[in-house]
Amino acid sequence: MQGKKEYQEKLFNNFQLSVRVPEHNFYRRLKGVLQLEFLYQETKGYYGSSGQKSIDPVVFFKLCLVGYLENITSDRKLIEHCSMRLDILYFLGYDIDEELPWHSTISRTRGLFPESVFEAVFGRVFELCVSAGMVSGHTQAIDSAPVKANASMDSLELKVPEADLDSHLRKIRHISKRDKDQPLRQAKGNKADIDQQTLSASAKELQAIKSRNSKWAKEQDQRPGAGNKGSRYTSNKTHYSPTDPDARISVKPGKARKLNYQSQLTVDTAHHVISDIKAYHADGKDNQQLADIVVRVQRRLCRSGLVWENCVADTGYSSGENYAFLEGRNLKSFIPAHGTYKGCPDGFTYNETQDYYVCSQGKIIPFKKVFYETKNHTKKKEYRASKKVCIDCPIRRECLGKSAQEKKFTVTYYRAEYERNIGRVNSPQGRYMKAKRQSTVEPVFGTLTQFMGLRKVNTIGIKQANKCMQLSAIAYNLKKYLKFIEKHSKSGAASLQTHFCMYKGIIGLVISPRKHLDFRW
Repeated sequence: MQGKKEYQEKLFNNFQLSVRVPEHNFYRRLKGVLQLEFLYQETKGYYGSSGQKSIDPVVFFKLCLVGYLENITSDRKLIEHCSMRLDILYFLGYDIDEELPWHSTISRTRGLFPESVFEAVFGRVFELCVSAGMVSGHTQAIDSAPVKANASMDSLELKVPEADLDSHLRKIRHISKRDKDQPLRQAKGNKADIDQQTLSASAKELQAIKSRNSKWAKEQDQRPGAGNKGSRYTSNKTHYSPTDPDARISVKPGKARKLNYQSQLTVDTAHHVISDIKAYHADGKDNQQLADIVVRVQRRLCRSGLVWENCVADTGYSSGENYAFLEGRNLKSFIPAHGTYKGCPDGFTYNETQDYYVCSQGKIIPFKKVFYETKNHTKKKEYRASKKVCIDCPIRRECLGKSAQEKKFTVTYYRAEYERNIGRVNSPQGRYMKAKRQSTVEPVFGTLTQFMGLRKVNTIGIKQANKCMQLSAIAYNLKKYLKFIEKHSKSGAASLQTHFCMYKGIIGLVISPRKHLDFRW
């Protein structure tokens, strides 16, 4: 007999979320392992003692984590999504007839709590992964990626010199076809301070930018379909974003120029657990951030009782200062050197014990002084021979050129550190570390940007962007943790390990008085 379902709402219902949400549900299992009660004490100082009660800090963090777990970056859409999911309501501690917090409360609370609170939550989740045996600590892979800022390139403003604005506009700004055809887009408000609005580039840098403007516009306007748009070249030296002054213009090969933040990510190679993440300005170089990253990660691993041995990164982190810094902290670097590095000029050999070079004709080029290069402020060593050494050389013209009287060249001060690092990189272990980095940190970045809400930050300012990156990393680690403990609980590996440790301890107690026995495990 054919059935027909007719819906009629009941006046009274006996409904329990705890009964309806299955035991194996992700959010039910997450609710059982995620303990955030410490946040009440952590955030107590940021609330007043009177007035209307605000959102529960535990509920706030759980809502934020749901957003990144579900790849939802809009607070409004997040509340709408949570209200339709029974398992998420159970995770948040809300019943079906309770109203969720207003979406604007999430953004206000995110701005209320400092970065230290988000870092504390990240630390607790990281400790959870350490206690489960997911983190080895000895090898950490570091990489960076741009994350789009919540600002438009169309609203960029020119930096203003301290004097003679009209002269600056005539001299520097390239008015493209797009600017002539339609007015520039204006930001609603200017959040940049005076220093960010003031032009700080030198005359030489401005001249170089002016040349690039002309070349850029000429090349872009000749592209098919670009005749009506035109193009303009923008630089961090001449432009800033009034919407988000902390955002910086950056570009990757084959990609469009955008306002971005730089996300620096550190991943443990054992089970791909994120050990650190932080937002930096996108116009900074990777090798400038390495020291700050290493200090922070080493401190976190030390608190967990783990020893860091190997630092793995790509060529962007290469510099002599970084190699020396890592060696000073007892870390072995596996960072390929830049292609521009040369230990010495071609045809020269180095005497390490007496610190001099020998040319192809057997002449000694002695060390003269240590100095800092003006342009990049890098530490270098100068080697220079006297005029009488080179005056009768048969290859003088080929070696010195037309005007030079003696052989002179500079070498990086950190040549020894470079050579030791290159030796490690080219070793079998170095090739293994390269493959390990490519299979560890790069897929993690892809997961965060494509599936964990880090394609674009929905906040303004570098501090707020750092909070978004912390939350995305927390959500990723929690997902890894739940998958890990579920896999081990099904295989029984965890209980087997516990019984083995107990058995080993009992045997050790039994044989410990008999010191002549050598019982090895």
